[in-house]
Amino acid sequence: MASGTLIAYTRLPSSPTKIQAATRNTNIRTTSALHNIYSWRIPETFSSSITKPYEHGLGHSCKFSVQDDYRIKHAQKFSEIRRLLCMVTEENPLDGLILIDTLQRLNIDYHFQDETKAFLERNSMNTTVEHDGSGNLYELALHFRLLRQEGYYVNADIFRRFKDEEGNFRPELNEDVKGLMGLYEASQLRVEGETVLDEAENYSRQVLHAQLANLDENVARSVENTLKSPHHKSHAKFIAKNNFNNLKNTNRWINILREFAVLDFKILQAIHQEEILEVSKWWEDLGLSKEFKFARDQPLKWYMWAMAAVPDPSHSQQRLELTKAISFIYVIDDIFDVYGSLDELHLFTEAIKRWDISNIGHLPRYMQICLMALYKVTNEICYKVYKEHGSNSIGILRKTWTSLCEAFFVEARWFAKGDLPDSEEYLRNGIVSSGVHVLLVHLFFLLGEGSKDETINLMDEIPTMILSPAKILRLWDDLGSAKVTQTMVSKCFYF
Repeated sequence: MASGTLIAYTRLPSSPTKIQAATRNTNIRTTSALHNIYSWRIPETFSSSITKPYEHGLGHSCKFSVQDDYRIKHAQKFSEIRRLLCMVTEENPLDGLILIDTLQRLNIDYHFQDETKAFLERNSMNTTVEHDGSGNLYELALHFRLLRQEGYYVNADIFRRFKDEEGNFRPELNEDVKGLMGLYEASQLRVEGETVLDEAENYSRQVLHAQLANLDENVARSVENTLKSPHHKSHAKFIAKNNFNNLKNTNRWINILREFAVLDFKILQAIHQEEILEVSKWWEDLGLSKEFKFARDQPLKWYMWAMAAVPDPSHSQQRLELTKAISFIYVIDDIFDVYGSLDELHLFTEAIKRWDISNIGHLPRYMQICLMALYKVTNEICYKVYKEHGSNSIGILRKTWTSLCEAFFVEARWFAKGDLPDSEEYLRNGIVSSGVHVLLVHLFFLLGEGSKDETINLMDEIPTMILSPAKILRLWDDLGSAKVTQTMVSKCFYF
């Protein structure tokens, strides 16, 4: 297959290069090289440094890493910040916006959702900043972003006040680095047709790039981080460290917020360390990594997907169960991409449709093992959902796995026959083969959202709330993986 064609068959989660081994003559050096590139195994020594028992107050029993004094200090700082937040938001709306923004950037805002919601609700009714011409660029952009972020409508035309008579942003704004960073952040929440925000993004990005060489080192680093990882398109958990360093001495509350953020990080770290160990043990006990030498062995990567999708510390069980579902997306993906012949893949897809492990003797042994493991884990998840929330999810979860395998098989058939689908056909199938719907439907039930008939019926097909993120991730992954795929091909196939 030509390397250019390979790009069309990558999907989310990023898969190894498409090696459809109709025979078992797969180049071992090639397969090994692929999986060395995608090495996400949990080190065997990981658990050696995790020993101390700890109980914290976030709705999760954690056995590791954090001492009792962290719990006490965490509770004290929490109370102080809660009082501070109530006082500041009452006294000065701008300071309230800045404080909430800082909480979000340090990934500690989830502790103060009620206070934040009440403040933004009050400010959504305050139209002064929109209509009286007051407020500098930074203030206006921050006000706009925080409200839009929470689902409140704010008219984007408020930024037209910063343009001259010719429709260009005023030249004096070029020196307002803080305001331009705020404008760039605000522009990330634009919707189709908001040309003023399209122009704002281009303008702020160009000026900030041009200013980098002339800025103080710390300010330049902050600008670079903003351009690379704007808040709306990032996960606070993964960029909080950068923000922690960038927010030094930025306001009078920063020290207490930073102290609390450190304590909170220690607690979250302990939770995730325990969960990683549980995932590692589950994956090892399942035994698929020993049976499937051709497949990815990446439990840490799979857990990180779940950690990003379910950040609430109290949802530990949901993260663990979601990781199990994600692991099978990857494993089945590798069966279709790396190992199975087209005839075998057809038999496997039909077996998934039937969902009957008593009638799988005609399948190759490795497929029987995979199907029995999937059957067992899916039924365990369904039992936990039923026990916790009272909803029967087995029918819809079976349907998601069937849809995924059918989409995988379509792509395998395209490759085997040398067919190149048109963009619409590819995207329509790629939305399903992305695996996003499998992940989100599992999450839907794990979070207890499947307790009503109307919501269960909604999940029976792929609704817009799943279709849209699946399409975004499908396209984003394909665009972003083109360069990675080319590099991977050169490393794997040309020694």
